[in-house]
Amino acid sequence: MSAVRTVLGDVPPGDLGVCDAHDHLFFGSPRLPGQELRSVAAARAELAAFREQGGGAVVQWTPYGLGRRAADLPPLSRETGVHVVAATGLHQAVHYDEDTLKGLRGRLADLFVSELTEGIGTSGVRAGLVKVAGGFHALDAHARWTMTAAAEAHHATGVTIAVHLELGTGALDVLDLLCGPLGVPPQRVVLGHLNRSPDLVLHRQAAESGCYLAFDGPSHAHHATDWRMPDAVRALADAGFGDRLLLGADTTTAAARSVGGGPGMPYLLRRVRPRLVRAVGEDLVERVLTQNPGRAFAVEWR
Repeated sequence: MSAVRTVLGDVPPGDLGVCDAHDHLFFGSPRLPGQELRSVAAARAELAAFREQGGGAVVQWTPYGLGRRAADLPPLSRETGVHVVAATGLHQAVHYDEDTLKGLRGRLADLFVSELTEGIGTSGVRAGLVKVAGGFHALDAHARWTMTAAAEAHHATGVTIAVHLELGTGALDVLDLLCGPLGVPPQRVVLGHLNRSPDLVLHRQAAESGCYLAFDGPSHAHHATDWRMPDAVRALADAGFGDRLLLGADTTTAAARSVGGGPGMPYLLRRVRPRLVRAVGEDLVERVLTQNPGRAFAVEWR
């Protein structure tokens, strides 16, 4: 039976409730100095605020080496009543120092599988997805290395691979690699940040593969997201791809949290949801927030 692997254990996909399919409770990178998500209290407040808006689950895409604080995730989930899914994986090379990357050579796939099946470090928390990343309109050697390891982890466990697309670009190259020579079924691939590249033709080409398309990171004004997202979602729904869509808030900085004065997780349900309802109707939005995430991240674990 398929299940979503949360930090408190495997749950049926229908139990997730309303799901933020791409976000971060904890995150830290040298590219965002001074904006690290490290505070347990702030993470608790953000989850509670999300819960107050009707949220039921959050999929955290924070991968290896970027401050996941895996041991803190189970108590946060219990205290707030929100399901949390943790990630293994590796981000772009710019987020790591050279020694870290060198130490992972030759064992990356084994690390991913271990964190999926045994647990992250000594926390005992098992990851529920692999997160990797492409580059701007291209896949460099690092991206190909990490995606190859992610594919190996998929073949060992059945896990879903979630992909950060840099400014929403490179989607077809990612699919060509993962679903071509690496043999990952497209329904086990989630493409993130498609809202950052509002190319309706590319969106449809990606959707035709059978993968999931995530529109995440609302209210990033410089990405022209909010006002174009409804048109992109409507176009895909009208083309018959409503069952492949996901929504997320992708909070990556302390200033972006609702408790830090930003939109944060609650904004997804407080503002984005009603705007999408006006564009595509209540039924589709509810399916995108509840049924689609369960299918996207549920796995018949091997």
